[in-house]
Amino acid sequence: MAPAPFVRSRFFFDWTLLVPALTLSLLGILTMSTFGQGASLAPRQLLWLLISLGVYLGLSTVDMSFMRRTSVVMALYLASFALLGLLLLLAHPVMGARAWFSLGPISFQPADLAKLALIALLAKYLSRRHVEIGDYRHIIVSGAYALTLTLLILVEPDMGNAIIFGTLWLGMMLVSGISKKHLAVLGLLGLVVASALWFGGLKPYQRARIVSFVNPASDIHGSGYNAYQAKIAVGSGELLGKGIGYGTQSKLRFLPEYQTDFIFAAFAEEWGFIGILLLLLVYALLFARLAQIAQEAATNFDAFFTLGVLILFAAHVAIHASISLGLLPVTGTTIPFMSSGGSHLVLEFAALGIVTSLARHGRGAVRDISANEYLGGS
Repeated sequence: MAPAPFVRSRFFFDWTLLVPALTLSLLGILTMSTFGQGASLAPRQLLWLLISLGVYLGLSTVDMSFMRRTSVVMALYLASFALLGLLLLLAHPVMGARAWFSLGPISFQPADLAKLALIALLAKYLSRRHVEIGDYRHIIVSGAYALTLTLLILVEPDMGNAIIFGTLWLGMMLVSGISKKHLAVLGLLGLVVASALWFGGLKPYQRARIVSFVNPASDIHGSGYNAYQAKIAVGSGELLGKGIGYGTQSKLRFLPEYQTDFIFAAFAEEWGFIGILLLLLVYALLFARLAQIAQEAATNFDAFFTLGVLILFAAHVAIHASISLGLLPVTGTTIPFMSSGGSHLVLEFAALGIVTSLARHGRGAVRDISANEYLGGS
């Protein structure tokens, strides 16, 4: 008989979630390590990993079923909205974007909390109305919740996270059963919004990145430099890679931001095609476990929340990897568990902790079969 994923001791954890997440985190730390040849973010990231593990164990151990309450979901959403608004008033620009609160050596990106808030809000909204998703009003209302946060992200400006928010909303609408007709309308609206952004919403450097994506050779020493170096790094890894610590594009700093925005390319250079396949396999194991938990969820909220976490992680992986492979314009997007940074790593382990807790404490929950609705506290 297969071992139970939930380990009972002083703490509760799902090893089928925790092991892949830890593996990815350690691979990221190994990739960003310079092995004594210059400054490295690896020691700091290891500290953030320990903190994130504590957050996961804490959240997975306590009963997080209160997350199903409307008041809690709205409080989390409004807090995220307020923090994103304060960014525009108080934060100092970093690389041209007001995206971080800096408290000495510690930086916090409210967009990470906002992603969790949007997942919780959409999970609550869709858990009650997914059987009525054919009504366009529910698409408009849920879209307004997502668009409000997305616009604040765009003003920073942070195109990468704005795309993630849009993808997260669209993904959750798809799993809720949106009709093909409404999906076609959304596609047309997307084209209109993209056109408006191109002619009036994007910064000049963002348009230059898109032009460089269409024609990479147009400016390889300017706006196309990052994408060009990323593709060199990925291609030079060939089948087996150059070896851990021997990535010349990353370690010699030809590849900018290789510890964060281009860590996939740095990993590919050192581990090669075989290493990339193994990396994607680890992600696949994590995603498969999340899908299984969602399928076995006791309440609609639990199922939608878990699927939201899965969609969030999958979107980050797909966009980050595509940027490194030259399939998408450079937008500065991290990859889950691997990229350097504290706030996103804590958020990712926190999301897994909430999923674990909801799965464990949802076993005794009751469903109303007729309305497919949780009968516990609202």
